[in-house]
Amino acid sequence: MDHSLNNIWNKTLDILSSELSKPTFDTWLKSTYLAFFNNNVMIVSVPNEFAKDWLQSRYYNIIKNTLQLIINHNIDLYFYLPSEIETYLNDNGKSQVDESDIHIQEDDNYINQNPVLNTKVSKNLLSFLNPKYQFDSFVIGSSNRFAHAASLAVAESPAKSYNPLFIYGGVGLGKTHLMHAIGHEVFSLYPNLIVLYVSSETFTNELIKSIRDYKTVEFRNKYRTIDVLLIDDIQFLAGKESTQEEFFHTFNSLYEANKQIIISSDRPPKEIPTLEDRLRSRFECGLITDIQPPDLETRIAILSKKAANDNIDIPDEVLLFIAKHIKSNIRELEGALTRIAAYAVFEGKEINSELAEKSLQDIFSSNNNRKITINLIQETVAQHFNVKVTDLKGKKRTRNFAYPRHIAMYLCRLLTDSSLPKIGDSFGGKDHTTVLHAQEKIETSLQTDVELQLSIKKLTETISSS
Repeated sequence: MDHSLNNIWNKTLDILSSELSKPTFDTWLKSTYLAFFNNNVMIVSVPNEFAKDWLQSRYYNIIKNTLQLIINHNIDLYFYLPSEIETYLNDNGKSQVDESDIHIQEDDNYINQNPVLNTKVSKNLLSFLNPKYQFDSFVIGSSNRFAHAASLAVAESPAKSYNPLFIYGGVGLGKTHLMHAIGHEVFSLYPNLIVLYVSSETFTNELIKSIRDYKTVEFRNKYRTIDVLLIDDIQFLAGKESTQEEFFHTFNSLYEANKQIIISSDRPPKEIPTLEDRLRSRFECGLITDIQPPDLETRIAILSKKAANDNIDIPDEVLLFIAKHIKSNIRELEGALTRIAAYAVFEGKEINSELAEKSLQDIFSSNNNRKITINLIQETVAQHFNVKVTDLKGKKRTRNFAYPRHIAMYLCRLLTDSSLPKIGDSFGGKDHTTVLHAQEKIETSLQTDVELQLSIKKLTETISSS
């Protein structure tokens, strides 16, 4: 396949892998490739007829929009089987897909390496927003009602309601959905405003590139002349001093100009390690709201809505079966539904409880067989607080390390049958009195510290569902 076609499709898959659940991506996109591009016609090769129909009916818009943003112009997109591609090429005088007359420049600059940030900021800026993620497709429940209301208020009145708005919660709970929904709503209500959605990783990469290419002035002009900034996964700025410095000044510039800032993270500001205090205080000066794992009723509603959107005929008892077994992650919920639907088609059977259980048995069996251990707790807590397991076992007493260490010890007491001496030994040979002190300290703090309560709840659910 042509080198430039590879570049375009690899970039497309990179983006789609972050927007779709892993089961969906693995099932429908892993075996595809971009086979042809000429005169605004793009052909994606698919392995079978079912994949062709599924991608055409359910994912056409997001794939087409992604491709158009990457190459910076409109296309006509088709999904073809290899035999159909050969017929198309023969009918159009093409003998192979990578002939030199396919109008793709070999220069990689032809490809928009980042669809959002390489787009020139203007009054007509179209940020890379997923068309699926809008307010009317967001399922509201007790776990996300306040976050949804705050997001809608910000979208309807930018820089007037809550500024900044800081949304935090675990992976796959809907933070990114709300971020994109805010962007769509602002575009709809205020078409003249400049809206930019970007991840903290992309912000960092753009900054590094601007320093390397001596274009820091252009970088700053881009980020400081927008009206609404949506920055996702801010926790990844932790430990990056120069990036934090730049974002601090960007934040101040926008805030002082009365521009709206929306930030998402997997944890509240005070739990982001090695985050500068001046940034932490900026994040805390607005509204902080969290999204919790959905309750059973909300999980069923999410599954029901996705089934309706994807035209999947599925009995209520199967929706209940999925919702009862997958509790902490919306992406996993939707991925399980997609897997059941695909399994039914491949087997040529209607969806029922028996088929659902069979198609998901490997997921459930691996979950049920995994015992909660001290190692599992240490790994989960270390990941949550962005520290190393060796830090939890070490002797450093600064808050960045002592706080997660105490929480990990407390959870070991709460979730395992291990004795105090065994837990202490697993934390670098600590005395059992150290473990007892950590347990008592966390128990005392839990009586008044709401954010600690939420963190313990989230960690417990993550560990239990791992």
